[in-house]
Amino acid sequence: MIPSAIFFSLCLFSIAIFTLLLQRRYLPLRTTPEYLLLSTFLGLFLSSSIIVLVPIDLASSASSNLAITLPERALRVCWRISYWLCFILTWAILPLLLSYSDSGHRSPQKRLLDSLKANARYHMITLSLGSVGLFYFLFSNGFNFASVKGMLVAISYCYSLFLAIALMGHGLVAIPRNLLHAASIPGTLKRLRRSAPAAYDKVLESTTNLESVVAEVSALRNRRSTVAPEFQDWIDELLELASPPSTTISRPTIPNIITEEYLAALTARLKLCLHRRHRFQAAWNSLVQSAVDQQAILDSATTRRLVFSHPTRWSLLNPYTRHLYHFHLLPLLHYLMGALLAVASAMIILTELSHSYFPALAVIRYTVTPHGHLTFLSQLSAAFWIGYMCLSAYHSLSVIKVWGTHALVPRNTSGSSACFYASYAARLTVPLAYQFVSFLQEKEVVEKTVFYDFLGRLVNLTPLGEGFNDFFPCLILIPVAANLAGWWGKMGAWCGFGDGLGDDEEGEGGWVEGRDLIERETLGVRTGAAAVSGANRSGVNGGVNGGVNGGVNGSGGSGRRNYGSAGRAAGRTVGRERYRDNPAEEEEQEDEGLLGGWVHRVRNTVENVAGTVGTEAPRLWGQITEGAGERFGAATQGGQRPRWMG
Repeated sequence: MIPSAIFFSLCLFSIAIFTLLLQRRYLPLRTTPEYLLLSTFLGLFLSSSIIVLVPIDLASSASSNLAITLPERALRVCWRISYWLCFILTWAILPLLLSYSDSGHRSPQKRLLDSLKANARYHMITLSLGSVGLFYFLFSNGFNFASVKGMLVAISYCYSLFLAIALMGHGLVAIPRNLLHAASIPGTLKRLRRSAPAAYDKVLESTTNLESVVAEVSALRNRRSTVAPEFQDWIDELLELASPPSTTISRPTIPNIITEEYLAALTARLKLCLHRRHRFQAAWNSLVQSAVDQQAILDSATTRRLVFSHPTRWSLLNPYTRHLYHFHLLPLLHYLMGALLAVASAMIILTELSHSYFPALAVIRYTVTPHGHLTFLSQLSAAFWIGYMCLSAYHSLSVIKVWGTHALVPRNTSGSSACFYASYAARLTVPLAYQFVSFLQEKEVVEKTVFYDFLGRLVNLTPLGEGFNDFFPCLILIPVAANLAGWWGKMGAWCGFGDGLGDDEEGEGGWVEGRDLIERETLGVRTGAAAVSGANRSGVNGGVNGGVNGGVNGSGGSGRRNYGSAGRAAGRTVGRERYRDNPAEEEEQEDEGLLGGWVHRVRNTVENVAGTVGTEAPRLWGQITEGAGERFGAATQGGQRPRWMG
């Protein structure tokens, strides 16, 4: 009893330390209010605690002497605390704090009242829509408190299961694929260059929007003496928040009478624009720094010495060992981890599809209960599977940019975004735990768990919950196929978060334009500098190592790129010579698509073989390949030996 309790306490302590480190990674701890830190900590900590609670609950229900167990009463208390705290955080505390953080009012009373109004409006709409189904249920089955309670739990579970399946299905593909992509240094560099134009456009757009709001705030400076005394300090705070003043030559419209509602709306818009610019500027700085690091790793192939342009945490490594680690060892680890997690993802997907209809194919059960009973190794295996399922869902949740408002920014995440992600992490606690428990076919073990007695019975109490849990996990193939086929770009554009789940946008100039952008940034040229090929371009001031600030630097612009050949040539000639795989063929192959390149190679191969044996290729073959080459952008060069054959 004592060793198990100590082990359980150490596991919870480790999860708490990891949660604190996660908060330190994304939140400015010194400026974030204590109530916000505590609420987001509880949401993340409770959702992660299922990694420990579920394996211990399974072993305790089986009365295993070879595993970590806890008394039933202690487990019941843990599950009650976890469930009800997550419920309160999800539906009451975190939504209130989210609206409270977004409110533009100064006084806490007005901000709280504004938050209560927004949440009351949302819950009234939800209850109005749900009352139709409730009346139908009561009319069909009569009033029964147990059945009504079970229906409400089942509806809540179905909604959370929908989110869990969608997010987990995306993450099960994205995590292994990202690791396998990261193993290729040239491929990583080219993907960064392709995403650079779109990332820079977002910086320009957010800066332009911020400058328009700052111009409106600056216009209030002349009206300060004419407003009510209680609004003068408010205007001073807005001017300080919007400093330095905008240089945009525009005259925004200011109402004749400055009211509290106008100042609150202006404050909310200014905070939103500042957070959006922080987010896109941080993403741009990170992209440029990553591209510089990848180029330095490629350049070290000839010198076998790697020195980054910024201080590294691996201070114990000299330039030679750093080259060995980043050029040889780290790609190998990425390949290995990507392959292992790809197998794990395939096993989870197969189990999701088969655990209800073909239990023999549920391969995860054989790793948890291979002999029908649980041991300590079985608990470790169960913790790994639950942890990977949570990691997949949380990864997808972190990359979604919901309507361009909420996003995780290192050391600069807004309070509303922190509340949003913590609430949805807490919302995934029950469906992820129940999904893993349903993988196991040992009913005598599963039905004896405290988790099943506390929540599982209520989920299976109604046909809605039981049937939904049987067939809906099969729909995990939809997010899996969408991620594999790259459908998230178009679907996300329709829904408003395509930049979160979709592939990186290549922009008009593709990776060549992105390379020029990154080289101009690394050479110390001010971002958004003057005209290239006779077209003026404006932007923001953000270097590779430049921090994210709250003001606006530079002048406003249209937010569109307009590069000429002179600018690209300057970017290539001024910088030092860099290592590239095929520098003579990179630009030639840029416009040649995948299918076009394949047609090009097949045509050259057939013509080369025909020329070798002294015959000519059929006329029909020439017409087919010429038409396909014109359609898919392939440059058909007859009679030449194909490049890929050397």
